[in-house]
Amino acid sequence: MRRLALLLAALLAACGGGTVPPDWQLNSYGSLNAFQQAYLRGEARVADAEFERARAELASTGSPALVARAELIRCAVRAASLEFDDCPGFEKLRADAGAEEAAYADYLQGRAQRPPSDDPVSRLVYAGVQFRADKATPEVIDGAVGIASSQGWRRPLLAWLGVQEKRAEAAGNAAALEAIRRRIALVRGG
Repeated sequence: MRRLALLLAALLAACGGGTVPPDWQLNSYGSLNAFQQAYLRGEARVADAEFERARAELASTGSPALVARAELIRCAVRAASLEFDDCPGFEKLRADAGAEEAAYADYLQGRAQRPPSDDPVSRLVYAGVQFRADKATPEVIDGAVGIASSQGWRRPLLAWLGVQEKRAEAAGNAAALEAIRRRIALVRGG
């Protein structure tokens, strides 16, 4: 995730010789960042609007590869929140995406491995991919809860607490189950 964001940032920030980058670069980069933060905070309407704004700016270049990268960012952020699909926005553009983007899409689908970076979003995406592949250990789940909590990211925190809740329920651990449910209620504002 971090590598894709850096690639996109490098493309968007290409301003050699002190020239001002075109508006589409600044606008799309800002909107993608705003999308990511709003999505993780659980602000769906804001996230949707920011993503559409970023996608429109990137589409104005006529470059399917740039739009494909944005679609991967959207899929990765969704995976961090345990919301999985086949990344249809990217799949429509796969033929025009590069090898690295295709490899990252395969990773998000659980068909490839890659280590996470130190970035909190990257670590949550990694945990989500592990969960999707049914390889998430209790340590991965607890780590994801910790990351989402420390960042104040409501959407992935509720998703991962839901995983903990199901595990505690299946184990018959009433004390842990009640503690998790109190925490879920607190995050939801109850």
